[in-house]
Amino acid sequence: MSTYMAKKETLERKWYVIDAANKPLGKTAVAAANILRGKHRPEFTPHVDCGEFVIIINAGKAVLTGKKLEQKYYRRHSGYIGGLKEIQYKTLMATKPELAMRLAVKGMLPHNSIGDASITRLKVYAGPEHKQQAQKPIPYEAD
Repeated sequence: MSTYMAKKETLERKWYVIDAANKPLGKTAVAAANILRGKHRPEFTPHVDCGEFVIIINAGKAVLTGKKLEQKYYRRHSGYIGGLKEIQYKTLMATKPELAMRLAVKGMLPHNSIGDASITRLKVYAGPEHKQQAQKPIPYEAD
């Protein structure tokens, strides 16, 4: 008996909607990363990009547990001396909640070409409306 290997060309990709309202940011990001990677599918193959599309709505209403709003920072560096920029998550969640969610999901994907391709299938919106009604997305409820 041979092992089944999924092929990227034969996979049919579905669209899923995850509502992040009043849910922890990390738990929502885990559910999105698993769908983007394709780990929920029975034909999951680690070296093939067999993930699906994910729409996250209400990212602005996602919650951070504990003292993360005050103690956690998003840091980036320009490459120049003294070029460290840091933003507290309280400010980030108030101004750009889509970026906070995207960073959380990206950190949970593999850091290679499969992860780079997977993150392009993620759509994040701060409010309850999204632009992908034509794709007929399926609501996804995480366990």
